[in-house]
Amino acid sequence: MLLIPPLAWFVVIYLASLVLLLITAFWTTDPFTTQLVQAWNLDNFMAILNEPTYLRIIGRTVLMAALVTATDALIAFPFAYFMARIASRRLQTVLFAAVLLPLWASYLARLYSWILILNHSGVLNWSLQAFGLPAANLAYTDVAVWIVFSYIWLPFMIIPSYAALERIPDSLIEAAADLGARRWRTLRDVILPLALPGVVAGSIFTFSLTLGDYITPVLIGGGTSFIGNVVYSNIGIANNVPFAAALALIPIAIMAVYLLAARRLGAFEAL
Repeated sequence: MLLIPPLAWFVVIYLASLVLLLITAFWTTDPFTTQLVQAWNLDNFMAILNEPTYLRIIGRTVLMAALVTATDALIAFPFAYFMARIASRRLQTVLFAAVLLPLWASYLARLYSWILILNHSGVLNWSLQAFGLPAANLAYTDVAVWIVFSYIWLPFMIIPSYAALERIPDSLIEAAADLGARRWRTLRDVILPLALPGVVAGSIFTFSLTLGDYITPVLIGGGTSFIGNVVYSNIGIANNVPFAAALALIPIAIMAVYLLAARRLGAFEAL
């Protein structure tokens, strides 16, 4: 009960900010004075839809978010399965610490660590050349952005997947074995369907966080532009807040559709 007033206040501020963002997206700025013109129009949205550059940026951002989500799901599910169904309690504690410890470090510190690893004279190229292999030269590429995003958001996929796998009753797995199902059949027909809401819940975090991030593309990707970078540049350098608001509504709309699909898959029950 004590938390209701501050939480309600946060909700009001959040909803008010979204409403203000929606309203601002229908305004424009004077090209000469850069002053805000409160005249209702669809110019910002038409500029986004009619400009191939912005459409490519939106497509690149959504594709990167989807790749990061798929990568984290493929890595997190076996790891979470081992934690929930195989590892002992003591080993579970160690693995939980391994998952959560990176979250205690600064976001920027982790990014700069990856810069030291992926840089042209970094640890990765040095290690490959020590074994006589050619340098990877992944620094400031989209591949580097994909790797770093997958690493940073991986804990947000592991934890919901683990929670979903831990809640699966042992009796169902024993019943599948009694009926003659082998391990792969049990995994496919029993474990995967029951753990799917947890994976989808984790994908909400990985997809949305990748969709809105603008720091990693700047530091890791160099000149690669994503939606967050364009929004940031229009707020700061270009001083075109209405256009930035219109572009910011794109990931909000994408996430609204994504959340509706996740809700149908029961993801909210696994959060």
